[in-house]
Amino acid sequence: MGVAWTFNAGAEEIPASARTATTADGTTATVDDKTVDDKTVDDKAADRARDETDADESAVDDGPADGTAAAESTPPAKLPWGARPRRMKIARAGASSAAVAAAGADGARADTSGSRVAAPEYSPKGYTSRFGTLGRTKTTVQPPAPPVSGLLNEPTTNAATSVNFFYSSGSQYAPSDGTYANLVIGRPFLAREDYHTLAEIAVQSADGKQIVEVGWNVDRSVNGDEDPHLFVYHWVDRQETCYNGCGFVQYSTTFKPGDTLPTGVSKRFGVQYFNGAWWIAYDSEWIGYFPGGLWGGKYDKSGLIQWFGEVAASSTKPCTDMGTGAPAGSEDAARVGSVSLINGPDAKMNVKATASEYYGVNPLSDRTMRYGGAGAC
Repeated sequence: MGVAWTFNAGAEEIPASARTATTADGTTATVDDKTVDDKTVDDKAADRARDETDADESAVDDGPADGTAAAESTPPAKLPWGARPRRMKIARAGASSAAVAAAGADGARADTSGSRVAAPEYSPKGYTSRFGTLGRTKTTVQPPAPPVSGLLNEPTTNAATSVNFFYSSGSQYAPSDGTYANLVIGRPFLAREDYHTLAEIAVQSADGKQIVEVGWNVDRSVNGDEDPHLFVYHWVDRQETCYNGCGFVQYSTTFKPGDTLPTGVSKRFGVQYFNGAWWIAYDSEWIGYFPGGLWGGKYDKSGLIQWFGEVAASSTKPCTDMGTGAPAGSEDAARVGSVSLINGPDAKMNVKATASEYYGVNPLSDRTMRYGGAGAC
């Protein structure tokens, strides 16, 4: 059972300073060093994360982490939103999303081993297109139980079970080189029996078979905890692949898919086709790319652009939150804003009537929407 809403949107956006954050109601405010979303953060943990923040904001031009030197390994000189790349502020490795936000950082390495390349992770993923929406599928991966005393049970592999997908989705049918948007990063509740809750932008081919995605997800089986993490994903001939790998080439030496994101702030995410590859941008850096060869060099233009929230649940009445967990009509709901197409037409928001009692969408302007909800529980 899948549910979707669609819209079009487009705009330029104003860069945020390193010590400010765009909140869920659209205002810009200084990040409080001791609180995040009105929840107290341990002062020592926040100070430690802040002290270990990488403050190098110089231009980034490190080349791909795997040492490749193909033509496609050179990204555009500017990020999709027009700014020159600069090194992100990174908190200490292993910091929680709350500590990352309290430190005023853009992220933290989730992998404390120091590895520069993300490990591929296999877990259910949904999609929507003009030719159909994935409302249900089967998986042999069982979601791990929530952690107790900091320990997380490992996911198990059993007989195939059903996964039900729910979406709050915006889209525009248009040829372009990609898209970017501001996404509010939440830490929505993920029910014990469910798989994930996420927000993303996606670029599809005209036939709906080829897709590149980037966003944030809360997924215990992929990330090992209940914090939001950066993820990338792609589809080839409408066949699923894996999270954070399966051909993805790492470029940034600062940050990689799977790393921890700050919660309660709005960050830029982008996908752009350039030099024979689909490049992924987050905040102030190019993270890496999917080589065009994954699609035989035939996928180089969008036919459909999407921005959406997604829940993967074990039942048709999910107890998992989407976005921030607040309903779409609330000022506390998650937002998608400042959407723009790259080398494409102007965009304008269009929203269909909602068809779900669990999750919703609320257009605020031609450029912005709120979305989400608390599920059926």
